[in-house]
Amino acid sequence: MTFGAGGSTLEATRDAVEALAAQTDVPVAPHISCMAQSEDMLRRILEGYRDRGINRLVVLRGDRPEGLAGPGPFQYANELVGYIRREFGNQFHIEVACYPEFHPESESPQSELFYFKQKVEAGADGAVTQYFYNADSYFRFRDECCRIGVDIPITPGIMPITNYRQLARFSDMCGAEIPQWIRRRLEGYGDDGASIRAFGLDVVTQLCERLLAGGAPGLHVYTLNRANASFLLWQRLTTPAQ
Repeated sequence: MTFGAGGSTLEATRDAVEALAAQTDVPVAPHISCMAQSEDMLRRILEGYRDRGINRLVVLRGDRPEGLAGPGPFQYANELVGYIRREFGNQFHIEVACYPEFHPESESPQSELFYFKQKVEAGADGAVTQYFYNADSYFRFRDECCRIGVDIPITPGIMPITNYRQLARFSDMCGAEIPQWIRRRLEGYGDDGASIRAFGLDVVTQLCERLLAGGAPGLHVYTLNRANASFLLWQRLTTPAQ
């Protein structure tokens, strides 16, 4: 369960998480980021989740809220993970982010691995990647993590393709590569949304099938509040071949 930029919908996120946990059997994992203005604020949030039986977290650096006066208590995700472990022990299962195609602020592939390993050593139980469309980037990243002793499950992040302009904007901001052959096909469809969605479903289904066949521990779908695209992908992946 995400929140708005800089934690802008934090209270709404908390309310939605608690409602889901109370009314369904679906495991819920709220995002926690360095947006907390104080350790007391963060502790209250985490204690509330713990007391309501919510024991999974996705811990991120995140973007600091605009207009926040002075730095908060945590600047990087590894610091936040370490704090949660010190204060709450193993009461939470913690997932962190990683970037098989490299975070746009990383100096080099080596620094990307270094910062990811810091989060793991601080106490992360698992990781979810930024989305990508080249399966080889995931497998290569996973192998490099094994080489440096990082052995937590790394779940590939999957972004369904429904709107090319939006996808291109997101990808330019976060450093995710759209392979040229996919870009050209999507550009060629122009404003034909149905063709974009059909082509995107084929591409992403094949990506997921290859990842699962290659040993990925599961899939993390970035829904962007578009349930239908995620549902159609799930149908494709779970319907036996004729």
